[in-house]
Amino acid sequence: MAVDHGLLAPAWAATGSADLVDDLAVLRAMVEVEVALARAQAELGVVPGSAVRAIEAAAGADTFDLPALAEGVRDTANPVVAFVGQFTAAVAEVDAEAAEYVHRGSTSQDILDTALMLVCRSVLERVGADLEDCAASLAGLARRHRDTPMVARTLTQHAVPTTFGLKAAGWLSGVLAAGERVDAARRSLPVSLGGAGGTLAAYEQYAVLHGVPGSTVALPGALARRLGLAEPTLPWHGMRAPLADVAAALSVVTGTLGKLAADVLVLGRTEVGEVAEPTEPGRGASSAMPQKRNPVFATLITTAARQLPPLAQVLFQSMSAEDERSAGGWHAEWQPLREALRSTAGASRNAALLLDGLRVFPERMAANLSATGGAVVSERLSAVLAGRIGKGPAKRLLTEATAADGPLAEAVAAHPALAGHELPAEEVAALLDPTGYPGIAAELVDRALAGYRSRTPPAGG
Repeated sequence: MAVDHGLLAPAWAATGSADLVDDLAVLRAMVEVEVALARAQAELGVVPGSAVRAIEAAAGADTFDLPALAEGVRDTANPVVAFVGQFTAAVAEVDAEAAEYVHRGSTSQDILDTALMLVCRSVLERVGADLEDCAASLAGLARRHRDTPMVARTLTQHAVPTTFGLKAAGWLSGVLAAGERVDAARRSLPVSLGGAGGTLAAYEQYAVLHGVPGSTVALPGALARRLGLAEPTLPWHGMRAPLADVAAALSVVTGTLGKLAADVLVLGRTEVGEVAEPTEPGRGASSAMPQKRNPVFATLITTAARQLPPLAQVLFQSMSAEDERSAGGWHAEWQPLREALRSTAGASRNAALLLDGLRVFPERMAANLSATGGAVVSERLSAVLAGRIGKGPAKRLLTEATAADGPLAEAVAAHPALAGHELPAEEVAALLDPTGYPGIAAELVDRALAGYRSRTPPAGG
């Protein structure tokens, strides 16, 4: 059977994320759902305890033929039919009478939807833990570089001074918000139990036959408790918001990490040199240029961030499902969901590794901040000059002075517009010192760190 090791998918290759969503993970999740369903039905008096024990015993046996299950998908358009056939046969080998209690009252979508919720949970837990690691690293960077001056860039150009601590605090804020989305999505993952048409009719019919009519209303809750998932108010076979919620959370994670990675790529350019990825022999090597050390983690994070939107879009579009169960819309979700989960888990792991060893070069930040000869704080000087000669004349003065040759402080002090307004070159030079114009960057960093320290980390993270 063909196996995808990620040769063309470095965004998740070798991060451990593939194991969370591969065919074996889905198979194990389906087995877990069938076993939990039998236990829940036994709790309500619909399945005998002896049958549950046989189902549990078969679940522990290595009796599933994955290639055959995959071939069965071609005949039935979903993997559950062939899976139930193999599972029933395995149970029959343990106890022939127990086999009739496998998948009792269920439809394929009950099992696969719920199994995919378990797969989503395992990925969201991993992503949440990675984001917690990212947050810890970013808090450390923000604290250590609270007052490290650097230039803020807007529309690719130098704007005003800022601090690297504030940049790291901004990344931290985004990561924490993404983590909250992940935690909310994880906690709301519901079981899917509706039967053939969303009425749970077959479940109730079996309950009637076993002398416990009306007990079916408690079945979704019993199953949810056993699986650690949420109990839905109603069946959601045709209402796909749960997967759209997962898609939204994954999009926020990869978008947030993608912004961080984009900044690292820019700040790590040869001519900028303000940060660099952690080094390791062989990492970032070029096949043609020995001198290069290409950014690897940021590149892979960016890859995931750009791949996620169209994957999420499929899950959003599947919300427009016809009838009580959709033909094609439901089926269209599976592979995009797997790829979105796999890519996001890869991105979060790569981000944690990137931030754990991110190298920061304050001396390069200082050099770049001074590259424009003080023009980076012309905003400050403009405010001072406006109080003396008016806002419009001040702006024209600075536009002309920054275009002139020579030191900016001297050009400003000697400008004719300041005739009669004493403003020595020394005072102008002080006003043009980039390190003297940080705004309230330090206070903002402190605020972000206080918020980080006071929060309660998500239980799943």
